[in-house]
Amino acid sequence: MKRSAKIALCGVLGALAVVCMMLTVIPVSTLALTALAGIILMPIALEAGVKWGFAAYAAAGVLTFFIAPDFEAKLLFLAFFGYYPTLKLLIDRLPSKALAWVLKLLLFNAAVVAVYLLLMFVGGLEPDEFEVFGVNMPLVLLGLANVVFVVFDLALDGLKDIYKARWHKVFMRVFK
Repeated sequence: MKRSAKIALCGVLGALAVVCMMLTVIPVSTLALTALAGIILMPIALEAGVKWGFAAYAAAGVLTFFIAPDFEAKLLFLAFFGYYPTLKLLIDRLPSKALAWVLKLLLFNAAVVAVYLLLMFVGGLEPDEFEVFGVNMPLVLLGLANVVFVVFDLALDGLKDIYKARWHKVFMRVFK
């Protein structure tokens, strides 16, 4: 793939990811659109390379930071969902699947805790809002989030396979 085609691919898919992030103004779509924005960037890493994938994430991240309406969505995109589909391609190359899963889970949990702390200290979220009937909900939600993360990671594998089987040829024709 030529350099100009890589730049065009990054621009088109990066812009589409930013559009998804701008649509997070719809409250119930925060997580879904944030995850979709990151998934949209995955073909860049598959076609142009991981370096280009991270560059597209950086460009989309800067634009998202300044123009996306939802503060929580911005944090989630910047802290995890924006770069994870690209980073996953590198982590999956590790010879040990157990080590790969440990790294993925550590990365995910660190990102979730960082976003939670930023929402508390910068976003004005009160810790008392997360206690229901005396149960500390952040720990329960973190456990559930880990289950959802494993499903998300496995879904990314399936999406990568579908992309290679159906969309790779289309992208190669358009972005020669």
